[in-house]
Amino acid sequence: MSSTSSPMSYLDLINHCDNTSVNRFTSSDSSDALFEELTPLRLSPSPSSPIIGLLRPIMVRQLRADNDRSKEQGKEEMWYLNPGLQTNYVFEQDEITSYTGARRTSSPTSTGYASLQSWLDTPQKRTAAMKELCERWRDEEVFPHVCGKKKWRNEMYPVYKDPFGAHDYPNDFDRDNLNYAFELERSACALFGVVTYGVHMTIYQEDIASKGLKIWVPTRARTKPTFPGMLDNTVAGGIPSGMGMFESLVKECMEEASIEENIVRQHARATGVISYFYKTSAGWLQPEVEYVYVMPIPLDADTAPFTPKPLDGEVESFDLLTQNQVISKMRAGLFKPNCALVLIDLFIQLGYITPDNEADYMKISTRLHGRFDYDHWEPQVRA
Repeated sequence: MSSTSSPMSYLDLINHCDNTSVNRFTSSDSSDALFEELTPLRLSPSPSSPIIGLLRPIMVRQLRADNDRSKEQGKEEMWYLNPGLQTNYVFEQDEITSYTGARRTSSPTSTGYASLQSWLDTPQKRTAAMKELCERWRDEEVFPHVCGKKKWRNEMYPVYKDPFGAHDYPNDFDRDNLNYAFELERSACALFGVVTYGVHMTIYQEDIASKGLKIWVPTRARTKPTFPGMLDNTVAGGIPSGMGMFESLVKECMEEASIEENIVRQHARATGVISYFYKTSAGWLQPEVEYVYVMPIPLDADTAPFTPKPLDGEVESFDLLTQNQVISKMRAGLFKPNCALVLIDLFIQLGYITPDNEADYMKISTRLHGRFDYDHWEPQVRA
């Protein structure tokens, strides 16, 4: 997002990032001609199987095509498509590579769901099947603007049966009782509407004179596949499959900001979590959870070990900005959308945004901790 002509409020910034509401849809009529009926993605064909994602109509069509491909090649089908899954759409473009939306041609009739087939009954089998599928889609440029060759991240993200449950892994617990379901290439997560997880940390120092903060703010490299050149939180990154939250933070601190492990372990602390449901401009669904950390620089400390410096090429530069400068740039839309939410959460935590100075305080506070309308991820949903 580029700079806006009028400053955005804190609530505007949240609305820009948490921009999707999924509600149960039972009416046979809709004035929204371009709405998309979303299909729940279950882990297995059983109707009691957990819902792990949401599929757009273009994805349902693609899964049907992949099943047809498997049958032609004499292979087992990968996808179960419930008989109740009947979606009446015409696509704006016949070619998947140029698809931008779908238009409903009659009242919604879908009461079904999709899932992985029952033969994919272990995390290892699911991971292998999804890896083959996504790599083939990458090489064939099926969804070039999502997980094509130029968007491929080569990072594996965990998918959980319960998105609010334990972040376990096969090496840690009994394989039969895991919340962990499988892992998936990072760039493909938005295709399947699965919840993803990350860590964000702010390094700041108190400015005694102004009674405010000075915050280390990075500018993202222009070569980044997402949000190039925008402002970010001091350290941020996804949580790889099999790695814990704090260990992910330690890794990102060194890779992105050259902050030594001993400094992170001694001074970083967890302050909570934010969650939001982001829909991209192309319509892809990204429900995300960010575990939030802070690293306040002690007043009497040597600041050198806390000073971030680019290392892995993902950050162009770091700047120490005043709190007012940060707020001004946030309201101008210069921060990556979810990073603005982390900063708003920081200002609440430290008492700079309060019920007395912010009329939307209650709305802001509750919106930072959403559940993606997960209780409504059942048949007959729309976004």
